Amino acid sequence: MSAEATNPEAAPTDVTVRRRGRARIDLRRLGRAALLNATAGPAPRDRLPDAISHVAEAHRAHHPEADLTVLGRAYVLAESSHRGQFRKSGEPYITHPLAVTLILAELGAETTTLTASLLHDTVEDTEVTLDQVRREFGDEVAYLVDGVTKVEKIDYGAAAEPETFRKMLVATGSDVRVMSIKLADRLHNMRTLGVMRPEKQARIAKVTRDVLIPLAERLGVQALKTELEDLVFAILHPEECETTRALIADNPGADDALGAVAEQVTAVLREAGIGAEVLVRPRHFVSVHRARLKRGELRGCDFGRLLVLVAEDADCYAVLGELHTCFTPVISEFKDFIAAPKFNLYQSLHTAIAAPDGAVAEVLIRTHRMHKVAEAGVVALGNPHVGQESDTAGSQADDGERVDPTRPGWLSRLLDWQQSAPDPDTFWTSLRADLAEDDEITVFRADGSAPGTISLPAGASCVDAAYAQHGEAAHTCLGARVNGRLAPLSTVLGDGDTVQLLLAQDAVSGPSPEWLDHARTPAARIAITGWLRAHPESAAPPAPTDPRPQVSVPADRRSGAELHADLDGEQPAAVRPAGCCTPVPPDEITGFRVRGGSVTVHRARCSAVDAMRGLGREPVTVRWGDTPQGRVTLVAESFGRPGLLADLTEAIATFGAAVVSANVEPPSEQRVRHTYTLHLPDVTGLAALMRAMRDVPGVYDVSRAHPSRGVS
Repeated sequence: MSAEATNPEAAPTDVTVRRRGRARIDLRRLGRAALLNATAGPAPRDRLPDAISHVAEAHRAHHPEADLTVLGRAYVLAESSHRGQFRKSGEPYITHPLAVTLILAELGAETTTLTASLLHDTVEDTEVTLDQVRREFGDEVAYLVDGVTKVEKIDYGAAAEPETFRKMLVATGSDVRVMSIKLADRLHNMRTLGVMRPEKQARIAKVTRDVLIPLAERLGVQALKTELEDLVFAILHPEECETTRALIADNPGADDALGAVAEQVTAVLREAGIGAEVLVRPRHFVSVHRARLKRGELRGCDFGRLLVLVAEDADCYAVLGELHTCFTPVISEFKDFIAAPKFNLYQSLHTAIAAPDGAVAEVLIRTHRMHKVAEAGVVALGNPHVGQESDTAGSQADDGERVDPTRPGWLSRLLDWQQSAPDPDTFWTSLRADLAEDDEITVFRADGSAPGTISLPAGASCVDAAYAQHGEAAHTCLGARVNGRLAPLSTVLGDGDTVQLLLAQDAVSGPSPEWLDHARTPAARIAITGWLRAHPESAAPPAPTDPRPQVSVPADRRSGAELHADLDGEQPAAVRPAGCCTPVPPDEITGFRVRGGSVTVHRARCSAVDAMRGLGREPVTVRWGDTPQGRVTLVAESFGRPGLLADLTEAIATFGAAVVSANVEPPSEQRVRHTYTLHLPDVTGLAALMRAMRDVPGVYDVSRAHPSRGVS
């Protein structure tokens, strides 16, 4: 059996996760029902097996007219094929597909999804074949089961996990129900992770954090995302999770505080004649943790939000008007995700109001339909291959085929670039980086021959837009016009910008390694890296045949130190320190020619040096001049305490160093990371400065910054 399929059934993790909706069904009860069904023989044709009565009840709550016969047949096949298989807790294995199916049923999944969910491990872990599933349940169910079936580890070895995710994502491109089943499967496995070895718990939790939770966010399945976040939080950050649990336990009156505001809101809306349901929604663990980091000390109303549900879109704005009239609004908290829905289908009005007693409460305003989509995301859309009403399932294309609202944007972009990443490691790394992006922008193409829009992650540059629009033809891109003005390819684009990419007419030119500094999307980075590997001669000058005269040129003005480079006889060229490792005297250094003839200088042990050599780049001999000034980036690791920032700044000032920039990251496990970029009047004092910073109480390490990317 596969590793995940045999995850043990155990008590949940130590943290009790607060969830809304129906209580979790006791798996022991499901196990007993499964055993009773097995010993009692097949149920009558007109009666469902008792073990799936909870699934049937939840399914009928969303789909009253659903035909449950197929679910009964699927359960019978799943139970008989898994019979004799047990989880490590001793529970019959059938309790796992039953629990996964119940999760999806409660979210409102349609019958085909539930059928495939009951069968999702049969092909992987039993003698049942995909052809058998297809014969008995049809092509759609077979496609979904195949989509969530892992690739054989014996064939792929260490690459089995990334290749399994690649397979699932490609299948999701045609039917998002594949990923719905996978998310529910992972949620149940995370709920039952307790007795596994700590290192395996951590490994599974990290993949869940880096891949599954971002996918749940992008598919809009908030109900699954929030519980997955809490379960991962408990495993990877147990101390902070325990602190959050204690914080919630120490504030038992939080619901009462929100309840009082809810009563006031209800009275206001009733008086205005607006039919609405006002609910108190407690924050989940991770949400409370984030609120504490953002606001510091939390008050009663900070432990939850008010949810106002209405019938029509217009009612949402009517509620907003009443709230802003009768209460004091916190304008900075207002967001309109109805007029401008998020890329994951989410729609709501967000605001915050101050009650007469000074309590500030966040309020979410949405219709009942919006609420269903906000909680269940793509699960609420039903079958993507059957046309449905546009307000719940997208629109119809001119050829009658349904336009899936989740397919444009991030999913199409992911499916495109994964084809260019045949190496599993490249795919796995790029996938995690792509999913780490929290938001999406839309830019408008100004090319007369190809009008339209491009969806990109927030922070994307003209380089990303070029590869998103032109593919490998973007290798010849020379520049861009952004909002009608000429702009370098490094320009970061904003939502709603208009961009026109300028391509060379010849195919001789190609990307510079420096483009990697501006590429945010995996598609652009993979294409650029591939071109540079295929054309090493374009990134470095030919080997010299004549003695090399020494050319001395001043370094980039930001460095303050003079650099010398031994160049082939061309002309003096700019020599600058690399931003990734900020070399200063007396660091051992090496240089590389970059596009345009300039030389970038790295510390000899910078990881970018290995990357450059891997691309076939020949190093240039460089050395320091006599000017002992320079710029350096230092990272101070410390335990958080009051006054720490002031003490570190004072230690830096004592050495006459100028702070060019500083960044203090949010505390993690009571540890704080400070990053300073400094201009030193005399770099020979760098070691003494680092010692002085280490002597500051609470600081346990000070080091030079490491490069964040492989190539500079």
